[in-house]
Amino acid sequence: MTSQTGSTCLSWEETGDRLALKIAGDWSLANYAALRGQVASFRKNDTAVSRLDDAQVDCRELGKFDTAGAVLLCELLGVSNVERLLQARDVLPQERKALLETVSRAVKEVEQAPESKPSFPFSDLLERVGVATLRFRRDAIDLLGFIGMTLQALARGLVQPSRWRPTAVVAQIEETAFNAVPIIALLTFLVGAVIAFLGSTVLSSFGASIYTVSLVGFSFLREFAVLLTAILMAGRTASAFTAQLGSMKANEEIDALRAQGLDPMDMLVLPRVLAMLVAMPILTFVGMVAGIFGGALVCIFTLDISSTMFLTVFDQSISIRHFYVGMSKAPIFAFLIAVIGCLQGFQVSGSAQSVGQHTTTSVVHSIFVVILVDALAALFFMEMGW
Repeated sequence: MTSQTGSTCLSWEETGDRLALKIAGDWSLANYAALRGQVASFRKNDTAVSRLDDAQVDCRELGKFDTAGAVLLCELLGVSNVERLLQARDVLPQERKALLETVSRAVKEVEQAPESKPSFPFSDLLERVGVATLRFRRDAIDLLGFIGMTLQALARGLVQPSRWRPTAVVAQIEETAFNAVPIIALLTFLVGAVIAFLGSTVLSSFGASIYTVSLVGFSFLREFAVLLTAILMAGRTASAFTAQLGSMKANEEIDALRAQGLDPMDMLVLPRVLAMLVAMPILTFVGMVAGIFGGALVCIFTLDISSTMFLTVFDQSISIRHFYVGMSKAPIFAFLIAVIGCLQGFQVSGSAQSVGQHTTTSVVHSIFVVILVDALAALFFMEMGW
């Protein structure tokens, strides 16, 4: 059997007492269509296919040879005959053997790939729940481990003050605290006004509009100011930490720091954590003032409560302990947000897609942890009667 098209051909030749399959011409992408037809015709001939196991393969007149030709050659001969061809000497140059071996291995993996099993919605749901549970467990372990490393670095800095980076800390404070004041003040001001509107709408039907003052003061001192600030910082600052450290990880700048004998925890993580510990209480206080001011404006212009009356009722009905309760949560939220942002930055694998994924993950994890801790703190303070 002889098949010839253009500059390629397949033919049987007798070499002594054995048959040989002669492969000649250019087996390249340019001749792919013609080669494809020849290979298909050859594989349809059962007699020719049965001869392959006992025949030799003559590739001495093989011309151009690339990946497309290697795929067709594997399809023509089969994986077992290709392996026998690779073991033979003086049949193919070494570089062509390497190409054929790589393609043969890939074809073999495709052929051995398991068939897709029929999917069942309920089992798929259980599988997704299990995968999500394992991912949550892994993320929790990673977070706890990174918190331990951060606390260790803080303790080491207390023993060796020379390890501090005051310039980096000041720069981070400017970025995380002072540059965030406008957005924090605006948001909490608007939410304070909304809370006052809602309170006045409900309480006025009972003739208790004056208690809108207590509602605004109580909610912002204990919950809304610190919670809104933490959520904004999670979206603004945690994502920035992840993007910055992730870009450095992708550019191998963190590896360069380690190669120079510098600790990334001291150089990159601690300045950001300390800056957040300073910035969060300041921004929380700004949020408290702005939120109460927004509620006060609504009370003054909508409920005919004078500013003097507002301050008097606020002073009489709101205890200072509510301020302490709200401020006590600010450092905890700051530490968790900074640690999560830095952790996700260190987990970036090196691509731009990974940077985007971990930036999104840092925001989601930060907001989730903040709300979870705030709920636990609310239960604790309620049980303690604070």
